[in-house]
Formats: sequence, structure tokens, C-alpha cells
Amino acid sequence: MDFKIKTLGECKYNVCDEKSVTISHENFVSNSRRVLFDPFLENGKDSCKDKWENSFELAGPREKIFFKPEETTIAVTTCGGLCPGLNDVIRAIVMESYYVYGVRKILGIPYGYNGLDKENNYQIIDLVPNVVSSIHREGGTILGSSRGGTDEMEKLVDRLEELNVDILYTIGGDGTLRGGHAISDLAKKRGLKLSVVGIPKTIDNDISYIQKSFGFETAFSVAVEAITSAHTEAKGAPNGIGLVKLMGRHSGFIAANATLAMNDVNFVLVPEVDFELYGENGFLQHLEKRIKNRGHAVICVAEGAGQNILKDDLDETKDASGNLKLKDIGSFMKEKIDEYFKEKEIPINLKYIDPSYMIRSAPAVPNDSIFCALLGQYAVHAGMAGKTDMIIGQWNNIYTHVPIELAISKRKMINPNSPFWRNIIEATGQPDEMVN
Repeated sequence: MDFKIKTLGECKYNVCDEKSVTISHENFVSNSRRVLFDPFLENGKDSCKDKWENSFELAGPREKIFFKPEETTIAVTTCGGLCPGLNDVIRAIVMESYYVYGVRKILGIPYGYNGLDKENNYQIIDLVPNVVSSIHREGGTILGSSRGGTDEMEKLVDRLEELNVDILYTIGGDGTLRGGHAISDLAKKRGLKLSVVGIPKTIDNDISYIQKSFGFETAFSVAVEAITSAHTEAKGAPNGIGLVKLMGRHSGFIAANATLAMNDVNFVLVPEVDFELYGENGFLQHLEKRIKNRGHAVICVAEGAGQNILKDDLDETKDASGNLKLKDIGSFMKEKIDEYFKEKEIPINLKYIDPSYMIRSAPAVPNDSIFCALLGQYAVHAGMAGKTDMIIGQWNNIYTHVPIELAISKRKMINPNSPFWRNIIEATGQPDEMVN
């Protein structure tokens, strides 16, 4: 693991000497102050050197900055699918840059990296406080968003150079961060002093080395409403079954956290834990027992769950972000549950709820809004200090700088052997495993 943060060079401008900057010296953060990756001690044997090397750089304002504010041009873009809190982050970046540092040239790049391709003819947006003052009350993003656009990276860097962009704030998930890393590498090869700072956006919460990504808390909070409806439907009919499909391609954090928040879910199915449908220890056998004993059941399934039983139906088609297109596990489960109980001659009342895009497009809940605002502020501090090829993260509730390469080195997933998954098993009452 390499926790070292790249910089564009020596920071020559003293913040206290810059009249446009309004940061008090009491708030400055030193590059030598670190956040431990592993906070645990084992029998006093941990090496201080190892702890130091495996630690994050602390986020926050620096006493000296790399860019002179009145000469700085920044650009902001939002990539990938929609996510709660996008507008909150945009607003925070604009307000922090404009009022705290005195930056006056702030560009909004429309529709993600596609907006940097001149052939698309998308209009660059001038972002000033009046434009963004109330956008945090709305879902979505005023800049628009799209997947892909990174097939010809040279074009993107050409456009950034043409626009004289000094700092690029790129807001997105795994694919977006890979694009940001490539832009940073190309800029370095060209000798450009371009800072690339990422803000981790994915409702799946699957970016490694960060505690959580923005939008995630809103996602599972809205998902709770769907589970509440499913539970009401299930209890309101004889042998009622409420089936809810939630987002989570490879990581089932939304389904798992919504399950813990509700405590009315009896089975949660996630991509990290394989299950079988049939047999003595199969899911359907356990569902039948639940129906016979309690008269109703609630099932929460993540969209990427059950790939072990869907593998024969999968194809290799990918979306613009390079993600494998998954078959619909929700409708598949609905069909198999109906078939199973029909063969058993057990009447059921099954209701299927899929709130996917309602979750993505919702405005951020208050706690997520706070998180988004702080991520935006810390991103600006990092960019002005010439940090690059990095994202703003959070670890042990402390804001950190994380190298993009480290964040995209692996996908964060639920560990089936972790205390967290044990919490899920205890909350639902489902078996430890449902394989024969």
C-alpha cells in the first residue's frame, strides 16, 4: 500500500500574505500530521515506522499554497450515474473557491468527461455563487452527468490545456477516478501543472480506503421507505411476501445497511455471499419455513446478488463505464418464488418493489449534505495546495487524502466473516449460509 500523495511542486504562496484568502492560521494543517490506517495495537508489537508508512495524509488547509488564487482557473465535472448530493458538492467547491480563496474563474464541465470533448459541442458553464446558491436543495446535478468519454484521453487533456485549467475537481466513482488518474498522468508527461482532485461518489459505497462515499447514506435511507412498504404489504395479506431489489452491483452495502436500519427484513441477499435456490438448505426451503411459521416474509436483494445462479444467463455486454450488464435478479427471484409455491400448492401474495432510480435521484438527507459540503471544502484545500492524483476520503471519522491508485486498487466489499455481516445475520435471523 502506497499512501504517498503526489504534488505539483513547492508551495510558494503564503496564505497569510494573500489578501483574497480568509483562512485563519489556527486552522492550518501540516503535511506531517497523519491518520493511522490500522488503529489497533496487538500486544504492543506494532512498529512505529510501519504505522507511519501505513497512514493517510490529513486533509485541511495548508499554510502555503501552490496556486495564486486570482490567477487560478478551476473546473468541476460530475461523471457516471446520478447520486444524491452531487449538487451539494458542486456548491461547496464553488463557494469555498470563490469566498475563502478568492478564485474567480470556475468552470462547470457538462456531462462528465464527455463535456471535455470539443466534438460534442457542450457549452461550458460559468459557475458563480448566484448560479449554485440553492442547488443543494435539488437532486441530480446541474452539470449533467454521463458515463464514458475516456476513450481518447489526449483530447480531454488538450481541452483542459486550452481552457487553462489549473485544478480539475472530478466527482464520481471507480471509472471516474480511473479517468482522473489517466488525466493526471498525461498532464505530468506534458509538463502541465494540473491538479486533479477526486471526490468519491457512489451509492454502492464500494471505493476502497475510504470510510464511506457521499450519497450512500441517502441511498439506504430512501431504501428504508421501500422496505417499509414491502413489510406493510407482506403483513397485510395471508402468506404475504415483500420482495425489494436495491442497487449494489458488486457490493451489498445499501441492502445490508437498510436491513439494519429497518430490522423488518428476514432475508438479505448480497453479491458477496452466494446462495442456492433449491435443496434442503436452499433459500426457497428457508422461505417456506418462514411463511409456515410466521405467515409473512420480507426479502431484500441487491442487484448483483445471485450471480452464481444466474451465470448461465449472463452475457458479456458492458455499459459505457465498462461495467458488465447484469440480468435482473429481482424479476428472476419473483418468478422462482411464484413457481416454487405454486408447485407446493401454497397460496402466497407476493409484492415486488424496485425503487432503484428513486434512490439515485433523491436530494441528499441532512447528514449526507453535511458530508458533501465538507468533502467539497477539503477538496478545494487540497487543490489549492497543489495536491494531485488523489481523492478526499474519510477514515475513523477524520478527513484524509487518498492516492487515486490506492482507492481503485481493489473494490470495497462486505466481508462475510466480519462483525458487520454477523450483525446482519442476527438482525434477519436468516441462516449463516444457504448452500447445500
